[in-house]
Amino acid sequence: MKGIILAGGSATRLYPVTLSVSKQMLPIYDKPMIYYPLSTLMMAGIRDVLVISTPIHLPAFERLLGTGEDLGMHFEYKVQEKPVGLADAFKLGEDFIGNDSVALILGDNMIYGSNLEKVLKEASKLKKGGIIFGYKVADPTSYGVVEIDKKGNAISIEEKPKKPKSNLAVPGIYFYDNDVVSIAKKIEPSERGELEITDINKEYMKQGKLRVIPLGNGYAWFDTGSPERLLDASDFVKAIEVRQGIQIACLEEYAYKNKWISKEKVLLHAKKYNKTEYGKYLKSVIEEKTWN
Repeated sequence: MKGIILAGGSATRLYPVTLSVSKQMLPIYDKPMIYYPLSTLMMAGIRDVLVISTPIHLPAFERLLGTGEDLGMHFEYKVQEKPVGLADAFKLGEDFIGNDSVALILGDNMIYGSNLEKVLKEASKLKKGGIIFGYKVADPTSYGVVEIDKKGNAISIEEKPKKPKSNLAVPGIYFYDNDVVSIAKKIEPSERGELEITDINKEYMKQGKLRVIPLGNGYAWFDTGSPERLLDASDFVKAIEVRQGIQIACLEEYAYKNKWISKEKVLLHAKKYNKTEYGKYLKSVIEEKTWN
């Protein structure tokens, strides 16, 4: 399975902060925002990742992440000239996806949970159809909302409904088979002029091939597209890391756990960050095996 991180857009809700920098480069506590969705793909066991961003911001991601070789991965980069919708990612990524299935995650989404890695690895085994997630929210009218049957199949999807049929919001991570490329090519722009991911989900749902995995108690999901939500995510990460002595979205740790890089490579990264808690943690990953 391939992975795509969509890190484009103008992030006007974060102005003036994002007038000169990509939103996905802003820090969530102690790491760039893009580390969080990237680590989510790594938890799913995905090694080949395409980063899509604007012409102005893409070079910064290339400088930050490089080729992926240091993590035992492979990164590619693609320009999205204009923010014309999430579904556009599959058209832009057609050559990258090839004949594989694909996971798309939004660059401003952060998901955390003790059982998340297991859930993601199961989703990455997808062969046919699509998988999305459902997250209980207090105010579903502010989100894309999915209704499911007793078997976990999607039976309705609405964007910011006035009268929601459920309280399950759809986080910005999606798993699809290879048909998603041809589906994306066929959908028409919505009233707001965008190629909507909801239309892709509706097509899979129409075919009876859209499964929903509810994320229950014990999971945290943040859409960090506003100052308030960005601060909430940073406070959450700080609380977990300081109290438990761990690092959320530690890329080298997941690469090591997945056996993509050696102990020696992790220690080289630790030396690079030796003046930070991140560097100390990387050293402890090797010396104390802080993960299970």
